[in-house]
Amino acid sequence: MTVTDQDVQQAEKRMVALRENGFAVSARYDRRSGRVVVNLNTGVQIAFPSRLAEGLADASPADLAEIEVSPAGLGLHWPKLDADVYVPALLQGVFGSKRWMAAQLGTAGGQARSRAKTAAARENGRKGGRPRKVAGGGL
Repeated sequence: MTVTDQDVQQAEKRMVALRENGFAVSARYDRRSGRVVVNLNTGVQIAFPSRLAEGLADASPADLAEIEVSPAGLGLHWPKLDADVYVPALLQGVFGSKRWMAAQLGTAGGQARSRAKTAAARENGRKGGRPRKVAGGGL
């Protein structure tokens, strides 16, 4: 695939548009709070628990402390973890890939406790539980 001058110009326009909403000028890991703190060019400071971001959840404080901000300010990179966070997505509350985020939401939903869910589980148990899968999958 050949990259043309027009492709480069379009990419630069997209970058400029993304930077209009703010971009990172610095980032650090706050050990006391367990949060990544990002300072934007707008003067806004955002912080999020490292456990919420894909690739950062089980990292040591020493690994989290080394953060690089991309030249455009649109990305954060942890070289020791080979993990990246896209700043525009972070501002929208997206802390990882679609697949990873879906898994996090599914886990949270599966752990949810409510009277309705408890009652439904008990009723299902009284009926013998979930039907067993049939080998071969045929009906």
